[in-house]
Amino acid sequence: MFKYLKVHGIGLLYGVLLTGFTVYLFMDTFLISKVYRMAEETEEQDIVLENNQEETMVKTSETSYEDGEISITLTEYREEDTSIYVADIVLSSPEYLKTAFAQNSYGKNVTEKTSEIAGGVNAILAINGDYYGAQEKGYVLRNGTLYRSEAEEGQEDLVIYEDGSFEILSEESVTAEELLEQGAQEILSFGPALIENGTIAVTEEDEVGKAMASNPRTAIGIIDNLHYVFVVSDGRTEESEGLSLLELAEFMEGLGVETAYNLDGGGSSTMYFNGEVINTPTTNGRSVKERSVSDIVYIGY
Repeated sequence: MFKYLKVHGIGLLYGVLLTGFTVYLFMDTFLISKVYRMAEETEEQDIVLENNQEETMVKTSETSYEDGEISITLTEYREEDTSIYVADIVLSSPEYLKTAFAQNSYGKNVTEKTSEIAGGVNAILAINGDYYGAQEKGYVLRNGTLYRSEAEEGQEDLVIYEDGSFEILSEESVTAEELLEQGAQEILSFGPALIENGTIAVTEEDEVGKAMASNPRTAIGIIDNLHYVFVVSDGRTEESEGLSLLELAEFMEGLGVETAYNLDGGGSSTMYFNGEVINTPTTNGRSVKERSVSDIVYIGY
């Protein structure tokens, strides 16, 4: 009897330990927050904000914002049985196109809702970013500060330079340090590229292995010098089906976009403007709810 209990007791203990270790790995991967570094801030950004608050006359409505430095116009489209929200943005300086981390911190499983991050940095307009925290590799460059430089094989990034220009590059073709030296200000690592040099860069086959055909989507594009668009589509509901990558690319081509890049979509897809969420975020189509994310792209001071 003792021998039976000893053998089976060891087996039971091993099973408990194995289960505990498996649970820990799951929580470490998806739940436990780990802050690696606080986001960098500069005094210069604070001065710009104070100066603009004192000197500019702001005109706002439910669908527009204008202060002499930043001009934003919101338009809602209805295509492919989908609600699509477009923010047309014209800036006087590239410094007003920025990014921000959840909880103002770079780390693993560090998340907040898009609206919460946007409110924390006084964003005028914001969309969810690339959700860098879901990956172990891939470049992370934010507001001129490099946080992660380990390349991801096959990863195609959007590089935003100090002059506000866009470029699509493979991480295997250039290091993050080299891009920083070349004047990169932001590197977004999700993808794929939707439009390059005015030409659609995706096909129907690109859906396989990347995403289901119709989904909520988030994308960013550039039309001309300091002229940008943020695009978010609803999806997964009876009211709004969602877009495929190709449909999203075709839609943005129709806006006159020269370079466009797909960001994190699905339940993450959120557009925030003047203190409110503009679209209808949903993960499963059954409830309207913002998903917490790692980061945002925003317009502000």
